[in-house]
Amino acid sequence: MEEGVKLHLKEWLITQIESGKYEGLCWEDEEKTMFRIPWKHAAKKDYKQTEDAALFKAWAVYKGKYREGRDKADPTMWKTRLRCALNKSTDFQEVPERNQLDITEPYKVYSIQQDIGSIRPAESMQMKDQIKIQAKRSPKSPNILDRQLHYQDESFKANKKEEKPLTVDLMREHMYCDLSDKVHNQLPAFISSAFTVTDFRMQVILLYQGQRVMEVTTTSPDGCFILQGHVPVGNERIYGTCTTQQLVFPTPSSVSLPSCMAEAMNRLLCHLERGVLLWVAPDGVYIKRFCQGRVYWSGPMAPHADRPNKLEREKTFKLLDIPMFLTGLQSCLHGKGPAPSCEIELCFGEEYPDPNVLKTRKLIMAQVVPLFAVELLQMYNLGESEEKRPTLSSKTEEENM
Repeated sequence: MEEGVKLHLKEWLITQIESGKYEGLCWEDEEKTMFRIPWKHAAKKDYKQTEDAALFKAWAVYKGKYREGRDKADPTMWKTRLRCALNKSTDFQEVPERNQLDITEPYKVYSIQQDIGSIRPAESMQMKDQIKIQAKRSPKSPNILDRQLHYQDESFKANKKEEKPLTVDLMREHMYCDLSDKVHNQLPAFISSAFTVTDFRMQVILLYQGQRVMEVTTTSPDGCFILQGHVPVGNERIYGTCTTQQLVFPTPSSVSLPSCMAEAMNRLLCHLERGVLLWVAPDGVYIKRFCQGRVYWSGPMAPHADRPNKLEREKTFKLLDIPMFLTGLQSCLHGKGPAPSCEIELCFGEEYPDPNVLKTRKLIMAQVVPLFAVELLQMYNLGESEEKRPTLSSKTEEENM
């Protein structure tokens, strides 16, 4: 490994397993396709920070998130960072049926995902962490998206004469899923064939009968809850404190509504106490419904455009597929189709889409867009700026109909 080159999580973690430095961190099988990671909670009586938080601390130190002697020790945050990195990495998949969380020395089991043509874990340590990007200068040359989207390190032949300096606005370093320093130094200013999402922000707009009552750009890498009340509790004993951003529904009195509508909205809000969880992962935008109240949606992956799409409770749904979005962008740049959509709409308590009822007549709706997609579209002059982006106004929709 070249000096100064940062390992990705997969290579770093395999190194720690092979080192034998951390008690409980070991291979689960002889083929080295699964491993155990110690998972003792800080609330246990026999918890020892020096030993039980050592691996989590090492990851925080390696990523520059903790400096010994300068920063305050925070074992819970260390653990949260590594947990989020594991869960959001496409290189790992938790194996819940093998977890042992109620024993004296609890642990979780993860499998290492092997893509076609990828190397085995034992061989991966010999691979240099080197990514070179081949790209064209002009966005008018859409072949920069021709190669298949992927998330593991590969070598590319670089045309140094045509490289451009990095634009940090498009490929921001993410606190849990960072790009390596080498990628930061070599990435061109526009999307490349090795494009990986590291900007997990979303713009969320809440509307009451078409009137905007909240507009937020999320900042937490764990996504956001849209809810009435508090984040669902139940797993903190195992996973630690929830760091997900919370967007609480404003009271109906925040907008001008007829009294009968305000009463109906209050009754609906009572059933949205546990809300929905939204997050952006490297391969797409996801949602999980926790509330008792029904939630419907429309978006790029919605099965129906002319009848309701319901979110089942306690089930994860994929609302936008990033590889599909990039394929659509590629086709558009080739002049073979329209610009891909990245807008997602949620409707709480009422069926949606509903061809017989205007959007502006729905009591509670939310508009969600991942900002990485917005920036890509604007880069190629295919998207509208935030000021020009249409929202659920009565005038706009009635004119369209």
